[in-house]
Amino acid sequence: MELLPRRIDAQLLRDDDLTHFDYFAMAVLTRADDHALRMSELAVLTNATRPRLSHVIARLEKRGYVARTKAADDGRGTEVRLTHEGRRKAIAATPGHVANVRDVVLDALAPEQREQLREIAYLLLERLDPEGQVAGLRRGDFDGR
Repeated sequence: MELLPRRIDAQLLRDDDLTHFDYFAMAVLTRADDHALRMSELAVLTNATRPRLSHVIARLEKRGYVARTKAADDGRGTEVRLTHEGRRKAIAATPGHVANVRDVVLDALAPEQREQLREIAYLLLERLDPEGQVAGLRRGDFDGR
């Protein structure tokens, strides 16, 4: 488990100059209405501390992938919006990322082992995130359930 994040980061850094967390935050924004979320909501959905998320968003903003604005409904909050260029970058990075995850994890397993891994992951997730807050990690999000 300690080696997997390095392998995923290495491919994204090499091919797309993104960390896995950069990619994940952008992917969450691609699925949000109008490709925008409040920073506080994005922090929950990415399971990030606010300082870490703020640092990553600042870096992505400098690269033109996101833009920050005051929240329309509350001037104290900040909204993060994925820019057109950011959406293009996330979409372009997806095939290589998916291929890498398949190569490193899924292709090493027989079909019945993949199903076992899915079930084990859901059981662990229900204990680690019982409220289902982390984006894209709820039972059924990717397997039609």
